Amino acid sequence: MKHIEFFPDGVCSKKISFDIDKNNHIHNLKFKGGCDGNLKAIAKILEDFDANTAVKLLTGNACGRRNTSCTDQLAQAIKENIDV
Repeated sequence: MKHIEFFPDGVCSKKISFDIDKNNHIHNLKFKGGCDGNLKAIAKILEDFDANTAVKLLTGNACGRRNTSCTDQLAQAIKENIDV
């Protein structure tokens, strides 16, 4: 299992950490900072979720007036660490 720590840009969350298993599934997703309840729910939903599917679903999701969001940044982190 590969552990990833990602420091997002342009969002309230300051750190995103997660693991990717040999089947490209997401595990142990945690956000530091950001909208606590929403991000905990997203982490539960994405547990054992296919990383490629997560990238397709989350890429381009904006938050308010920002061009990005915590989930868009998560998609970036995943893309940087697997072959999508």
